[in-house]
Amino acid sequence: MDAFFASVEQLDHPELRGKPVLVGGIGRRGVVCTASYEARPFGCHSAMPMTQARQRCPQALVLPPNFKRYAEVSERVISVFARFSPLVEPLSLDEAFLDMTGEEGLFGTPEEMGQRIRSAVAEATGGLTVSVGVAATKFVAKVASDHNKPDGLTLVPPGTETDFLWPMPVSRLWGVGPKTGDALARAGLKTIGDVAGTQEADLVLRLGALGSHIHRLAWARDDRPVVPDRDAKSIGAEITLEQDVVGQTPILLHLRSSAARVARHLRREGLLAGGIRVKLKTSRFQIWTRQAPLETPTDSERDLLRAAQGLLQHFDLRIPMRLVGMAAFDLRPSGSQPVQVGLFEAADRDRQRQLDKTLDSLRERFGDVVVRWGRDE
Repeated sequence: MDAFFASVEQLDHPELRGKPVLVGGIGRRGVVCTASYEARPFGCHSAMPMTQARQRCPQALVLPPNFKRYAEVSERVISVFARFSPLVEPLSLDEAFLDMTGEEGLFGTPEEMGQRIRSAVAEATGGLTVSVGVAATKFVAKVASDHNKPDGLTLVPPGTETDFLWPMPVSRLWGVGPKTGDALARAGLKTIGDVAGTQEADLVLRLGALGSHIHRLAWARDDRPVVPDRDAKSIGAEITLEQDVVGQTPILLHLRSSAARVARHLRREGLLAGGIRVKLKTSRFQIWTRQAPLETPTDSERDLLRAAQGLLQHFDLRIPMRLVGMAAFDLRPSGSQPVQVGLFEAADRDRQRQLDKTLDSLRERFGDVVVRWGRDE
């Protein structure tokens, strides 16, 4: 999808159309989630600090993200994709792979397929645009989808992949971020063609396993299939703080909020967490994580928080932190494994689950702050 969050806002609020829009955190440390195409000529882009984006484009309208609404539109788009192929692999709210093998008899040539998908998405959403990349592999299709935005269609016929890829900068290779890009530039490798022309062993010597990975991609070698209905690997919640915090007490306060959000998401999806991960980012932008399995899989806010609190002893909490979050992993359906507990503990768990469901209903109606757990002493 093209500038998805901003485009949904412009769709829902016609007065925003044609104007620069920034969707993201509105606080002092907010980050841009999406910049509309009207804001991009000013140098605004996703992952940019909001303060910097507003300096570059003072006239931009800044909106907090409405993820519930974006998820609704995303589901509508995925349902459109499912009309074209049973093999749809969502990557995020605004991106998915489709395997169109054997669909020529129904939808025509690859170009006609792409045009039909674009038209169907626009019709189903009331005017949102999608850019389509058509290729024989996932990697090339992804690069092609970004090549002619917005509302574009790029075809890369089999046998022409390297002609398409090699003039592009190395940053288009999956796994090449700023740090790796700098390392490649110091070695004189600035384009994908430069990487393809380098011996794989030399890249491995410089970058380890990543060197082998990007060498394969530079030659358009990507044999991964489209995997429909991919299960979520984790469910997380984090917050970038307005002011740095130091010590367990304030960090635990924010973890409590994250635990509530993660637990509610687990219950809504009918999942249990088999492990918990705590994530902290220092004032110097160092990211620290610690994780551990749970003795009993759970969707309880209190269980998640208790496990997270136990992990805090493995961090140096004397250092100021600017981000606090947690994630549940090792997910499994809530009825997949019986939990062996005593009679009284089972009754307590049943009461706890009923209370959790009641709290979920209250929070859905009145917001997260209407009721909270008291502090465990």
